[in-house]
Amino acid sequence: MIESIILVGAYLTGAIPFGLLIPRLYGVPDIRKVGSGNIGATNVLRNCGVAPALIVTALDIAKGVLPVLAASLVASTVFPDREYLRLGAGLAAILGHIFPVYLGFRGGKGVNTALGVFLTLTTISALIALAVFIVTLTVSRFVSLGSILAATAFLGINLILYYGGDHSLNFIYVPISILLLGMILFTHRSNIKRLLSGTENRFSVRGRSAERGPHA
Repeated sequence: MIESIILVGAYLTGAIPFGLLIPRLYGVPDIRKVGSGNIGATNVLRNCGVAPALIVTALDIAKGVLPVLAASLVASTVFPDREYLRLGAGLAAILGHIFPVYLGFRGGKGVNTALGVFLTLTTISALIALAVFIVTLTVSRFVSLGSILAATAFLGINLILYYGGDHSLNFIYVPISILLLGMILFTHRSNIKRLLSGTENRFSVRGRSAERGPHA
């Protein structure tokens, strides 16, 4: 029973659309009707500014951290290995962000929530992936490319850690890393098309994309 409460609670927490709610406080009634239409922090930055984008980023990361921490406090009988309940709560939060019940199951891309989940579960791998994202973003100014390469690095690092003899890393994180990369590729499929065609928008800290267009 407690396991079901944790998993459902994690999904409902992940589904809270902060990327829709915070912009309303800054004069944008529905962020889904401007820019790319996405409720993620990047679209919030481009249409609302730096402060609301930072708030959304922090809250979306927290949506991943808190369910995992909550699961850590539960003594489970269904999941004798608590790591699986922690992971299940994290995945439920990510699914909640991507497919939120509050918005007709049409949500964001799940990157920041996934970051929160895996910073809590596999800190070293997540920090390396975050570094890859930052470097890629700095060099290319493509948020989407940074997210894709970060997910790829996350898989690579977990493969190295596990098959390199780090038995502190649960094997489950190898297939989960593959699943995460597939999820990132799926949610960024339109971005990938624009990257290949040379029409993807570049990141700008000024709150506006360097190349404004209908797909910002």
